Amino acid sequence: MVINALLRGGIPFIIMGGIALLLNYQEKYSDAKSTFFASLIVFFVGAATVIYNIDHWSLTKQSVVHFLIMLITVYPILLLSGWFTIASVFDALKVFLVFVLVGVILWIVMFILAKVFSW
Repeated sequence: MVINALLRGGIPFIIMGGIALLLNYQEKYSDAKSTFFASLIVFFVGAATVIYNIDHWSLTKQSVVHFLIMLITVYPILLLSGWFTIASVFDALKVFLVFVLVGVILWIVMFILAKVFSW
């Protein structure tokens, strides 16, 4: 399962990290930084998908564990990325709400797709 997680997260991380390096060499520092932060998010999201392959866990347990992993990995990346203005705790709370809203929407879409295509 660990190898599968590293492959699911690592392959896109390496590709996007390479793109970030190329952008950095082209002195497109802002684009390079954003691409690198996106590659970190893709790594953690991709790696964490293996949780849904644990058949003896309920969907609720899988979803809660996945959310907690995203909370301790992706949410801090969002705060540090510079994509949002963080001047107060209220700003961090707004980012958290965006994080939760996007997560819920993506979870629902993936749930429907999994049902339709029998994943």
